[in-house]
Amino acid sequence: MTEVRVPTLGESVTEATVATWFKQPGDAVAVDEMLCELETDKVTVEVPSPVAGVLSEIVAAEGETVGVDALLASITEGATADAPAAGPAPTAEKPTPKKPSEQAPATDSKNAPSAEKLAADNNVDIANVDGSGRDGRVMKGDVLSAMNNPQPVVASAPKAPSAPRSGDDADREERVKMTRLRQTIARRLKESQNTAAMLTTYNEVDMSAVMDLRNEYKELFLKKHGVKLGFMSFFTKACCHALKEIPEVNAEIDGTDVVYKNYVNMGIAAGTPSGLVVPVIRDADSLSFAEIEKAIAEKGARARDGKLGMDEMQGGSFTISNGGVYGSLLSSPILNPPQSGILGMHSIQKRAVVVNDEIVIRPMMYLALSYDHRIVDGKGAVTFLVRVKEALEDPRRLLMDL
Repeated sequence: MTEVRVPTLGESVTEATVATWFKQPGDAVAVDEMLCELETDKVTVEVPSPVAGVLSEIVAAEGETVGVDALLASITEGATADAPAAGPAPTAEKPTPKKPSEQAPATDSKNAPSAEKLAADNNVDIANVDGSGRDGRVMKGDVLSAMNNPQPVVASAPKAPSAPRSGDDADREERVKMTRLRQTIARRLKESQNTAAMLTTYNEVDMSAVMDLRNEYKELFLKKHGVKLGFMSFFTKACCHALKEIPEVNAEIDGTDVVYKNYVNMGIAAGTPSGLVVPVIRDADSLSFAEIEKAIAEKGARARDGKLGMDEMQGGSFTISNGGVYGSLLSSPILNPPQSGILGMHSIQKRAVVVNDEIVIRPMMYLALSYDHRIVDGKGAVTFLVRVKEALEDPRRLLMDL
């Protein structure tokens, strides 16, 4: 008999919730075949089978909270699922024919609960999702893939409006337990508001120079580096440049000490079906445009597929959040503690602006810098945002370190 226990979950993570069991007692399992998913407050962890055999017992059911090294299940090593357990033979009965609507499905497959919930939360018809699990079982990753590659929608006849329901409104409500990730997001954001003396300063940037430079070199950039040239590498470079001049924006408070960091681990906020995550690009200040774009693309894809590891979301020193991809025109981003600064990007809109005493149409973007006023003074915050604006409006300054 082999025990299956909760693996090490990562730094500062001591417990998890059993989200989904892919196998049931009596099922045969192979080495490294996924047994269950554990949901922590940061990532989802898959637990593989350490041996081949038969899953004999599940100790921690779905929804239970378990600690590190807690017993999850036990496996009978080397056994097969073909031999039924010994016991009295059932009394033979003549089967009663069933109506077509009562017939059992062709397989005994059952979709993973995490896949069912993810599909329901995002209005995905799980019946149209191809399952990769045993007997065609739809897994969470299958739903994520379907969301990233939506199928064309076939128009259907409109439904007749239903009559208003009478009675208590509770009959029309649905109560769903928050995921550990969502609970952590809620707790950390509120802690940030309660702890930091948070303030936001705003500016706007003319994106003409960056857009012209990108349009001129994007095909050559893609051909040489194998990755598209986007706007995020320009903003990352501009922020790294400004952080060198205003180091307190890249620092953090530890008790009565201020910890200044001589590196930039850039957090890039990314929205996923499960919630907001912030993968970290380490030593971003020493990376090229191509290296930054490759890192953003790779970590963004891993975030959407729920494949980020614990270490990939820890140790950030500054964060960039791009609400513009969702259409946000202006917002005040919330700090990602213990960091002291976060830059908010927004939609690019053509607006009338005055240039050399003439009214011209330019692609403009509002920028927002939220900062911890306990460590960053107003002068430093405004100067930081001005340096970012200057670098974006004249990208040559980045090459000349001006």
